[in-house]
Amino acid sequence: MAVLLLAEVTDGELAFDATAKAVTAAKQLGDVTALCCGASAAAAGEACAKIDGVAKVLVAEDPALGHRLAEPTAALIVSLAGDYEHIVAPATTDAKNVLPRVAALLDVMVISDASGVVDGDTFERPVYAGNAIQTVRSKDAKKVVSFRTSTFDAAGTGGSAAVETISAAENPALSEWIEDKVAESDRPELTSAGVVVSGGRGVGSEEDFALIEKLADKLGAAVGASRAAVDSGYAPNDWQVGQTGKVVAPGLYVAVGISGAIQHLAGMKDSKIIVAINKDEEAPIFQVADFGLVADLFTAVPELVEKL
Repeated sequence: MAVLLLAEVTDGELAFDATAKAVTAAKQLGDVTALCCGASAAAAGEACAKIDGVAKVLVAEDPALGHRLAEPTAALIVSLAGDYEHIVAPATTDAKNVLPRVAALLDVMVISDASGVVDGDTFERPVYAGNAIQTVRSKDAKKVVSFRTSTFDAAGTGGSAAVETISAAENPALSEWIEDKVAESDRPELTSAGVVVSGGRGVGSEEDFALIEKLADKLGAAVGASRAAVDSGYAPNDWQVGQTGKVVAPGLYVAVGISGAIQHLAGMKDSKIIVAINKDEEAPIFQVADFGLVADLFTAVPELVEKL
């Protein structure tokens, strides 16, 4: 079976981690053709061609495909859909914007956040904040699927797929770009970082959240936060980890002052090693932690920063 994979392209560059993890999932379904599109996408196409498991790369460059506009991208995918049984993408913000439009235009269901592939028609996905796994079978002629990248390993490099340049589809002109507002940071991107340090309600204030940032900087880590911390104004919204935030699966996750509500665990329980610091020894976070420290974070974190 043939698979069309929408690669994650940001400002002309390939988001390798998300794309490579989606390739690992997609190649279980058949031969993978990757689509790199944007106002500029040639460099992303060349990088994508080197991912193991990619049989072919399609590159579409057009001003209408820039600025993350979903409608022109969806129109392009639908114009290519006739040759593919599966249309897939990593479950990123961009793909979650594009794939429902593709499914609607094709009049098929969309299977979101798939965490496992059973066969070409059947997929697994987490429900109830990750406490149950739902098995979904689709009878649609074309399957539209987004893959939760935290559950797949990234495919390696060493491939040499052919790269073909294609034209964009007609622009539906349903939306237009006004401006981008991007928060600049020297830290790793949260969803692809190897180490994440997150703070919760126990941190107490926006000023004290600087402790979390200091620890993260010592570890070369991304900074995360629980919903309680975000709702309290301690941290910005794009740092939120959990069911209604970002899903992460780093090699090391450090949870500081986080009780471990089920909604937060849904966003980080696939982390390889979980370390928890909390003064409440009954906190649910300790049930999933590989290492737990029952201590006041205002004593433990500065001491940890000093020793690091």
